[in-house]
Amino acid sequence: MRALDDILVLDLSRVLAGPWATQNLADLGATVIKVEKPGEGDDTRRWGPPFLTDPATGQPADAAYYLAANRGKRSITVDMATPEGQAIIRDLAARADILVENYKFGGLKKYGLDYASLSALNPRLIYCSITGFGQTGPYAPRAGYDFLIQGMGGLMSITGERDDLPGGGPQKAGVALADVMTGLYSTIAILGALQQRHRSGRGQYLDMALLDVQVGTLANQALYYLVGGEAPKRIGNGHATVVPYQSFPASDGHVIIAVGNDGQFAKLVAELGHAEWAQDARFSSNAARVSNRNALIPLIQAETTKRSMADLIAAMEKRGVPCGPINTVDKVFADPHVQARQLRRDVPHSQQGSVPSVASPLRLSDSPVSYDRGPPLLGEHTDEVLAEQLGFDPAWLAELRQRGII
Repeated sequence: MRALDDILVLDLSRVLAGPWATQNLADLGATVIKVEKPGEGDDTRRWGPPFLTDPATGQPADAAYYLAANRGKRSITVDMATPEGQAIIRDLAARADILVENYKFGGLKKYGLDYASLSALNPRLIYCSITGFGQTGPYAPRAGYDFLIQGMGGLMSITGERDDLPGGGPQKAGVALADVMTGLYSTIAILGALQQRHRSGRGQYLDMALLDVQVGTLANQALYYLVGGEAPKRIGNGHATVVPYQSFPASDGHVIIAVGNDGQFAKLVAELGHAEWAQDARFSSNAARVSNRNALIPLIQAETTKRSMADLIAAMEKRGVPCGPINTVDKVFADPHVQARQLRRDVPHSQQGSVPSVASPLRLSDSPVSYDRGPPLLGEHTDEVLAEQLGFDPAWLAELRQRGII
């Protein structure tokens, strides 16, 4: 038994935030029906290279980007701009527990596929809308993309090297974090609404916005401003209020040393041969170390550069000081702990046999994540869902296919 194996999700989303949320639901056992435009599908199917290779033609197939967010789903193709396509989606929504969409503000209302219309058919429907800026406010009609949101939401102002150093200036995160975090928050909201429905018997409308999530996840950096009155600045790999907590040079690369308390600092400096630094009034407390960062960091760097990465990591582990390498992605998947946690999985694929996937971090002992369904081909399950499961007339479906509606 899996946590959501009695739940049907209608997925009208594409790209990353919405598909990330619905992939989480699929990982938890929900049946997720991904609705895509005939002949085109999710934009990310073409966001490459790298691509899979179609074994029949040798031509590029789906992009790796698409594979990252669509494990565990079924794909059907429906043109919702047509009355017939709208009727199909309404029929599916009438049966669904959850609907996730990320069309522009008001984009589905003209098709009669907005929450008001569909909840009238299915009062138990949980309807999650994901947009860049939400359903209210002056920016609501604007399109929102992750890069734009990282800039507008403050993340780029605190990410990157200091402006006065080489390479300084604002940087986006290497992963589309605004999208991924919005997908995660959407999953949380959906599960909360599902729990509420157990008591009320009614669904809810969920208004999820990338900008809201980006501002909300500024976390401690936001409170530095709200409490202290000063906007935090970029400080590279350093930490605004914890020192030393950054990367340090070794003789053959760099390591991260993350000292979270005074006891760890004493262990660090003892290992570096300078136990007296822990008694120095400039460095004896974290607050003092923050104030005297510019004096302390060069002292530590002068010692770490004398030793290799492996030596530093092993020595700090023995002392109980958090320390580790800065891995490239290939080294991440070669790491013995990552391998022991089985964070790389092969999932089935009807065209390739199997494709690699990153395992879900969700680990539920009594309802484990299953990897028995991989990412679907475009429209792969249209007949299975519409004819076999929902009882639509095969002759009618054949006519719609001939007309390019499915």
